[in-house]
Amino acid sequence: MNMQHSKLENLLKSHHRDAFLWARQCCRFEDELAKDVLQQSYLKILEGKAKLQHPEKIKSWLFSIIRFTAIDELRKLGKTESLEENYDPIIPEEELEERSYEGIIQLLPLRQREVILAVFYHNLTIEEAAETLQITLGTARTHYDRGKKKLKELILKTETLKQHG
Repeated sequence: MNMQHSKLENLLKSHHRDAFLWARQCCRFEDELAKDVLQQSYLKILEGKAKLQHPEKIKSWLFSIIRFTAIDELRKLGKTESLEENYDPIIPEEELEERSYEGIIQLLPLRQREVILAVFYHNLTIEEAAETLQITLGTARTHYDRGKKKLKELILKTETLKQHG
């Protein structure tokens, strides 16, 4: 094993917890699928199929590989999700009332959810989130702002339902 390989392994180890949480979120919180996706992502990296060009961007690079691996796996399982921005599901109040915050985040349109999770849960900047998701900074900002508004709306609605339920 060369020096570069062990350095890469150490980098992966140091980001493993965050990487698993991100994989879980990319896999709709399905733990087993997330473990598979993470393992496949690490293999791509260690086999040299994905190369780190800018070591200072390790986290957004790693998250990007995980995200695309998850998308591939979900597609294979027939669980693809629309990137349709206007997709705004009508959620029955009973269902909303029973959801955890993790479940509420799942109700956001895909792009909004990805940006919100990257920024809030993984401490990426909006710029890093844009790099990870391979979208423009302006697009990332738009999804971030819309996602925050929608999330606030859903959380307030849930809290109101729980208080009056």
